[in-house]
Order: sequence, then structure tokens, then C-alpha cells
Amino acid sequence: MSQQSPLSPSASSLPLSIRCQDDVVLGGHLWLTEAKKPDGSVIINPATGVLARYYHRYAQFLTRHGFDVLTFDYRGIGQSRPPQLKGIGYRWRDWGMQDFDAALRLMADRHRGGPLMVVGHSIGGFLPGLAESAGMIDRILTMGAQYAWWGEYAPGRRLGLFLKWHLVMPIMTAVCGYFPGRRLGWLEDLPAGVANEWSFRRRRFELNYPKSERQDALSRMAAVRAPILAVVVSDDELGTVPAVSRTLSYYVGAERVAVLLTPEDFGRKAVGHFNLFHDSHTAGFWTDTLQWLREGNNPWPASVLKPEN
Repeated sequence: MSQQSPLSPSASSLPLSIRCQDDVVLGGHLWLTEAKKPDGSVIINPATGVLARYYHRYAQFLTRHGFDVLTFDYRGIGQSRPPQLKGIGYRWRDWGMQDFDAALRLMADRHRGGPLMVVGHSIGGFLPGLAESAGMIDRILTMGAQYAWWGEYAPGRRLGLFLKWHLVMPIMTAVCGYFPGRRLGWLEDLPAGVANEWSFRRRRFELNYPKSERQDALSRMAAVRAPILAVVVSDDELGTVPAVSRTLSYYVGAERVAVLLTPEDFGRKAVGHFNLFHDSHTAGFWTDTLQWLREGNNPWPASVLKPEN
């Protein structure tokens, strides 16, 4: 992951606790714009194993441009990590059905005007459709949104990524009772349930659910009506065009547009899966996203991908 120094929450941010329906409590921050009338509210959904504070600079950027923003850590991560992670069975689906749902309800209660929106990075762009309250969302922006099925990793990186996430990770998780990602220098530590859902993910995400719950999961995703703008970066080894297209295919009730951007579009040799949230993109990509968040206008019309049949 491209590194940037952590940004401590400023005086414009309010630390808060988010209580989920199953009584798990999450840690987060509410960033309030100084504008008298906000242009809208934004919830930032992190990628797997990435601390919410990685997105604090982007959150502060959005507040400077008129938005209220909520950042939060999923259960098992960062400010939402229990004292003992070993043996905790939190799963990816809990992040959507419980954690994001609670964050969305909280932001809806504190909404001060304008559209209620989600910026989702990686798994964070897939989770909104799992939330019971997803009908509250007015607009969605995703970056590299996918759920890590190995068959859609970038072809040139597929073998190495398979060995890393689908061989080493489940072995380490079985040995430790959780995935020690921080010790390995890969990601943050992950609850065993999350790590195993990733490692043993099947081509169709709903196949990880019990049979009795599969149709309900599909129906929740199909019920989302918020328009979605999905960003794909050409050198993203995880959020490839096929992977992002598969995510969008579940949102059958929403207007969906995907754009393919390249490192050259940003004057760079590489961007990958994480770099768009680095503050070196303030004057470029970050500023471009304001067009979608404010007005629902695609800032990259020349880069639209044709829908897959």
C-alpha cells in the first residue's frame, strides 16, 4: 500500500462510537464542514485490512469542499478492534450487514442536507448492497470495488496473489486464530472469519452464505437504487475490469457506470489498488471526484467502459 503519514483528527472532527444492531461498538470520526449548508454527507468505507485513518486526509479534503464525512473502522480493525482478536469470528458479511448498516443509519440521523453518499474502496464498494438500510443512499462512488475472487486477479500477478492470500493467509490464520497481517507487513490483522471468507471465496459471493440466506443477500443488492460510478485503474491487480464488473452485476436495480483510468492519466508510472487515496492526488483525482459527489456528473466521460453482456 502506498504510504502517507497518518493524519490526526483535527478540531473539525468528532470522535464517536457507532453501535450496531448486534451491540458491537465501532470507532469512528465525524468530520463536519464549516459551510452553513453542506453539499451532502459522505460515508467512507475502507478496504479490507486498512485503517480508517488512511482516509482521513481525503475526509478532511471533502469537509473543506462542503461535505460532512463519516470515517470508521470495521469490527476487528483499528478503533473497532477488541482486546483479543484470536478466535473472533467476525466475517466480511458482518461488515456490510452490521457495520456499514449502522454507519449509514447514524449518518442519516445526523444528515444536514444534500445527498447521502458512499465512497467505497475495494470491499468497501461491495458492502453497501448488503445493508438493510441501503435504500437511504443517494449516490455511490467506488474505487477498485470487488470481493477478491482469485480468478479475476490481474493475470500477470494471479499466481503470486493466490499463494499470498489463498495459501499463506489461511495457514497463518489457522495457526494464530486470526490473520497476523501487521506482523507480516501486508495489511492490518484480520479476524479469522474475514480472512477465511477471503481465502476461500468462490466465484459467486453468495455461495459463501448458507443456502437459506443466499436469495436474501442477492435481493438486498438488487434493491439498491443509488447510481454508482465505479473507478477501475488499469494497473490495479485486485480491482480489475472483470472483478469490478462482477461487483456491478449484483446491483441490477441501480444505474451503473464504470470508468477505466490509467496511471498516465495522473502523470504517473503506477497507481495500483491503494494510491488514489494518497494526498498527492488532491489537485487531480480528489478534485475530480467532487463533480460526482456534488452533481452526479461523471468527470471522466471519455473513459467509460462498455457494459459487459
